[in-house]
Amino acid sequence: MDGEPADEPRKRGRPKVSSDEDKRTHIVEIARRVFVKYGYAGSTTAVVATEAGVSKQTLYKLFQSKEELFAAVVGAHRRLMLDLPRPAEDLPITQSLEHIFMIDMDEEKDADRAGFLQLVFREASQFPELIDILQREGMLASRQHLADWLSDRRAEGKLRLDDPASGARMLMDMIFGGMGPPEGRAQAWPERAELLAHLRRCIAIFASGVGAS
Repeated sequence: MDGEPADEPRKRGRPKVSSDEDKRTHIVEIARRVFVKYGYAGSTTAVVATEAGVSKQTLYKLFQSKEELFAAVVGAHRRLMLDLPRPAEDLPITQSLEHIFMIDMDEEKDADRAGFLQLVFREASQFPELIDILQREGMLASRQHLADWLSDRRAEGKLRLDDPASGARMLMDMIFGGMGPPEGRAQAWPERAELLAHLRRCIAIFASGVGAS
């Protein structure tokens, strides 16, 4: 009718709301950077909340303590150690293992991986629980994922291995030991090409030993 305001067009769709899982992923990534930058002792949940752009109430809804937050960071960091679990793929075992251990990881990501491990080992004397968390949430979980992957490949007839858990331990010792310590890696391997050649040699020797196809 004349003299009456026209109806405003109805807004379509719902406003985008960040899910708790999205917030959790974002907070964990920011927390990793904060821990590496300030160290475990110098980091607080308040600093993480501020840098993540969330309230302390939101952070505490998702993580009840700094230790729980650190454990979540280790869990996320695990994917920088081993790319597992991963979907089945029709590749030679050696090639799959190169992908799993990400030996061609770019240098920036490799520096991130090493930097976080440096933090843990640097502060372990003051906070021994950090090593426990790294073992529980990182190395042990990664080893189990690798053992499961080897067991699946054995079931497919692609390799012969009587004890996948032992095989996983052996393979991780070879690769991570071959990389050298997080601190001083540049001294252990002045040329990155030499490191990559060594890691591929380790994988080839393992694959040959288990009769991989």
